[in-house]
Amino acid sequence: MEAAGVPAKELRLHLVTWNVGTASPPPDVSGLLQLNSVGPTMDMYIIGLQEVNSSITNFLSDLAFDDPWSIFFMTVLSPLGYIKLSSVRMQGLLLLIFVKQVHLPFIRDIQTQYTRTGLYGYWGNKGGVSISMSLFGHPVCLVNCHLPAHMENTEQRLDDFETILEMRFDGENIPSPLDHEVLFWFGDLNFRIADYGIHFVRESIQNRRFSLLWEKDQLNMAKKNESFLKEFKEGPLLFKPTYKFDLDSDVYDTREKKSLFWFNEKKRKPAWTDRILWKVKNSSEVESKEGEFPAEENLISVTLNNYTSHMSYGISDHKPVTGTFVLEMKPLLSDPLVVLNPEGEWSADHDVVVRYSTVSEFPSSSWDWIGLFQVTFRHVNDYVTYAWVEDDEIAFNANSRQVYMSASEIPQTGGEFLLCYYSNNFQSIVGISEPFQIQPLQTRKDQTEGFSSWLQKPDNPELDSDSEQRKGT
Repeated sequence: MEAAGVPAKELRLHLVTWNVGTASPPPDVSGLLQLNSVGPTMDMYIIGLQEVNSSITNFLSDLAFDDPWSIFFMTVLSPLGYIKLSSVRMQGLLLLIFVKQVHLPFIRDIQTQYTRTGLYGYWGNKGGVSISMSLFGHPVCLVNCHLPAHMENTEQRLDDFETILEMRFDGENIPSPLDHEVLFWFGDLNFRIADYGIHFVRESIQNRRFSLLWEKDQLNMAKKNESFLKEFKEGPLLFKPTYKFDLDSDVYDTREKKSLFWFNEKKRKPAWTDRILWKVKNSSEVESKEGEFPAEENLISVTLNNYTSHMSYGISDHKPVTGTFVLEMKPLLSDPLVVLNPEGEWSADHDVVVRYSTVSEFPSSSWDWIGLFQVTFRHVNDYVTYAWVEDDEIAFNANSRQVYMSASEIPQTGGEFLLCYYSNNFQSIVGISEPFQIQPLQTRKDQTEGFSSWLQKPDNPELDSDSEQRKGT
């Protein structure tokens, strides 16, 4: 759909970056996710973690099952109506995206990728994990990085980031990270504060004279000299450096540690290692005023509302950093590709029917399926049951089609559910129904009478006249 005449749409994004130092999730993340804040709720949560426990035992377990951090965030966010849209993991790097259910049909072409930069590209302890998606028709890329540590490795950090930016997604016609309309870059970037000694840095922090330290922040200095960084933006660093802290405290690195041959290890100088930056394609053009787009190319803008750290979390030697953004865009998509509804009354007393229709240009696939989900489902594989749109089709006409689901797969206890259409070509949910009730299983007598009645009652005379026989029954 063309953008002309379509009103601007605002999406609120909350982005988290946190080096968790192999720790388990904390008891509560309400403050981190701003769950108790006054105002509009978030449309999307983007959570980038570094140093997730990737020991052999943990990593093999996480390959077979969701890792503890993914389970934790799903448990927190799914009751609030958020779905895990996508995730990508490379050893200790983890990137998660959660989105409101209502937006699911308008997020398509989801692709994930990772780039190893440790041990000259052979080891994934450092590098980046990326997710590309089309958000209401606009290509958006998210890159969660863990770059090399230590003061002297600035050039290596920059080289590794350039390597990550050159990665390619596997899908057809998926742009490189820099060619997306919006690119978010975040993570434990490991840039340090140069020149100043540890005592001057700590004193400046204590007196909240952060501006003195900005001038010697390695990333800020690199942005002035490196052409590929100049279009990246970042909010003001008005919070204390987020590394390095004693565990379970807001005190900077005081513990004595023994290194090789029992020499005392040098205390780490505080630094803003944990950062969130973004880039809007063609951002050098004149930016639009609120709600206005002066040029046809400027169909999307990014506004930072809040950029801060969270000092109350002490499970690692890093403090988490969050950025809250508003994406204002002219949606290039305003209608879902598929509209679907349950037919008649649903219960486990009889087979049930789903009716759906698609837009004329929809590229369906024999691998498309329709899933039955609880209203508070957690991710696309969290279905109760499903039907293949081709194999389980029972009727069709020019305007709509019907598929059936077996009574044996319908929850006998009933409850509130919804239907989702998953497109194999788009690798995403492209249609979602309104919530509806499934009735509890009836008694045997009522079940027989109800099933006979259902068989005798035509769903739609027009649809029934040109339908096919149900396949496989």
